[in-house]
Amino acid sequence: MDRAKKSRGALLINNLPQLQNLIKRDPAGYREEFLQQWNHYDSIRCLYEAKPDDSEGADRFRELVTFISQVCQCYKEETKDFPAQITSLLLEHYSTLTPELRKTLVQSLVLLRNKDVITSIDVNGSLRLSHTDASLLKTLFPLLPRTPSTTLRSYIRSTILSDIKTANARTKNHKLNKAVQVMLFGMVERGMDAEVMGDKGKVRGQVKGEKAGKGAGDEAMWAVAMVKELWKKNVWNDAKTVSIVTLGCFHPVTKVQNACLHFFLGSDDDKDESEEEDEGPDLRKLAHQRQINKKTKGTEAQLTRAKKKAKKVRLAKESGLAATPNFPALQLLHDPQNFGEKLYDLLHRFDRRFSLDHKILIMQLLSRVMGVHKLCVLSFYPYITKYLTYHQMRVTSILVCLAQSCHDLTPPDVLTPVIRKVAHEFVTPGVAAEVVSAGLNSIREVSRRQPWCMEEDLLGDLIEYRKSKDKGVVTAARSLLALFREVNPAILKKRERGKFATMDLAGGKVAGTYGQSEKPAITVEGLQLLEDHFEQLRTEMGDVGGNGVGEDEEEDEDAEDAGWEGWDVESDSSDDGAGWISVSSEDEDLVISDSDDDEETKAKNRLKAAKGKGKAKEVAPSSEAGDEDAMMADDATSTVEYDRVSSLATTKILTPADFALLNDLRLKQAAKLAESGGGSAAKRKLAELQSIKKSNHGSNNPDAADPNAESAFLTEGDLLGPRKKARATYEERIASIQEGREGRGTFGSKKGKKQKENPSSSTNREKKRNKPLMMVLGSQGVKSKKQASLRDKQKRLRKHIDLAKKTHH
Repeated sequence: MDRAKKSRGALLINNLPQLQNLIKRDPAGYREEFLQQWNHYDSIRCLYEAKPDDSEGADRFRELVTFISQVCQCYKEETKDFPAQITSLLLEHYSTLTPELRKTLVQSLVLLRNKDVITSIDVNGSLRLSHTDASLLKTLFPLLPRTPSTTLRSYIRSTILSDIKTANARTKNHKLNKAVQVMLFGMVERGMDAEVMGDKGKVRGQVKGEKAGKGAGDEAMWAVAMVKELWKKNVWNDAKTVSIVTLGCFHPVTKVQNACLHFFLGSDDDKDESEEEDEGPDLRKLAHQRQINKKTKGTEAQLTRAKKKAKKVRLAKESGLAATPNFPALQLLHDPQNFGEKLYDLLHRFDRRFSLDHKILIMQLLSRVMGVHKLCVLSFYPYITKYLTYHQMRVTSILVCLAQSCHDLTPPDVLTPVIRKVAHEFVTPGVAAEVVSAGLNSIREVSRRQPWCMEEDLLGDLIEYRKSKDKGVVTAARSLLALFREVNPAILKKRERGKFATMDLAGGKVAGTYGQSEKPAITVEGLQLLEDHFEQLRTEMGDVGGNGVGEDEEEDEDAEDAGWEGWDVESDSSDDGAGWISVSSEDEDLVISDSDDDEETKAKNRLKAAKGKGKAKEVAPSSEAGDEDAMMADDATSTVEYDRVSSLATTKILTPADFALLNDLRLKQAAKLAESGGGSAAKRKLAELQSIKKSNHGSNNPDAADPNAESAFLTEGDLLGPRKKARATYEERIASIQEGREGRGTFGSKKGKKQKENPSSSTNREKKRNKPLMMVLGSQGVKSKKQASLRDKQKRLRKHIDLAKKTHH
């Protein structure tokens, strides 16, 4: 028995997987064997701490670490220091450990986190990193910039992302998020004291930047990459996340600045693994597999689902959702004015150190922030003026930045010299037609946002280009003329004002001065169209006066519940309980006003409105009395419309489905008005609604539905205007070829394919028999027969006779 026990103990010492299985079944029975392995591990660990570059016992040490991490939950008291020891080895001796041992230690920490032996981060303790911490994220975050292995680095990155995503799966884990955000903020802030070297003279910058520490830039880069990935996956979407990226915009390392600028601009150049998922399934591969493999209902259903998914991906790409700017991040900026001023200070101070591409990135972000938040960074306009020359590289992007930075609160005195500069450089007879078109379109976009920056004599010269022979120049000049006919026709000559602008000026309509605020929004635009639509539906269904009040209320509630389907909004689980208190108001009247005079005033106004409306119908506005009646009719109409809209807005909660229907109704009305001769204003309104609908396709972002937010962002194509034939890129040509091949049969003759059971092409023998005679006479075979000698003819004849004998017998 003693010999068998000894042999079993020797076997367990050498076979750790078997011992691991036995310990999980009976921890108390194999306690001595575990302690023996633990002491062995402890001794090897002490040797590694003294000499970490020793690779002789690395394999045995890796086996012991894996074994203890698998069974440590069975012996919690004995292994309480094991996570801290692994963390200390990784953080103190990471550079000297072998690559296999690094990977094993990291995997052991992840396994301990999965078994809940350690936490993601110590949210109750100190947020400062120390070697005695037994938390996963505090250990893995510093390893990201220090890991040379691409495989291990991607494993650490995916582990961090999945751990944070799992913690926020059901509800937001605010404690964990706050602790991780503070850690990331510190990683970015750690290298902010270094000198900004820029991206010019990279070799010189690297030599001088060694003292500042290369690890600070790499550490900040990984922190920004983590924040961007969590924002993209919609795990973090709060203002603290935006604050981390905002700090990174002023980091001394240019690479970190680029990543943060791309985050706000929505044009991320980094191609990671998550973007490959958006390519959709390979339909050709699935169709080929279906032809070869056995055809079942499951494979047909799989192919159908793949086609639907591919169509969805294609529509999303066509709508251009991936290139939209990051609207929520721009709206969540803590102090936009201070952020804009710091951006301009960075751009101005290090103008000689940054390349043109990097400066344009900063200008794009600064202009978008100025346009969205209506900021006034007045020094930006004299700075951008020096780049406004037609021979400047990427001048179209600079013109886009100029137009986006303007708004109705920008002082016209600052913009007038800039408009003069653009006109003198771009709109001159000595440049190409495309340059003139881009200059006119740029001036139009600036004037659309601030009409008072235009001078009367300059406008008269610019609109004369509508007589040009180039189509793009004519279109740009006419659009500029149409804009000022709408916003400020007083600075145009009488013959250029047009019919409607002249009538407005004759009626006393004057454009508002600079700084004058628009009328406050009384109701939702076009809400009367929705009310008329609902009334028409009730009339068609025969519900007007047919049902009782109770039945109508039930139907309205059902329709309202149906309108919220598919538009669910995330809510906190704590709000699901009681929170609304039912208040009975059957026997009580709700009094809003303190006096009874308001009701009498409202009644008089309604009576006057009704009288004015009746007068307007009876009397034509041809005399002086008719003009007064027309004015009363207008007042009455506006009052009635206001009453209609306010009644619908105050008696019904509009669902997202109602707003979608309202947008469709506005689009139909604009199209009908444009077709019935509504003029250029109606056509512009129709084009604006169509562009908003296209930009909101597949998006539930309420900010994107704002016309002002949509018009704040331009593209280079908007300034270049229509061109005769722009050279297509390779991707555009390939897309055009693929689009032309859709729904078209394959090339080749179909002869013989329809009459056969198994469709196939014709054989070579059939092709030879149907060959034209003149081609046969000119072939080499016929010529060789004619020129053959007598001996060759005898050989051919003898061969034919022998083949005939074999065939018949």
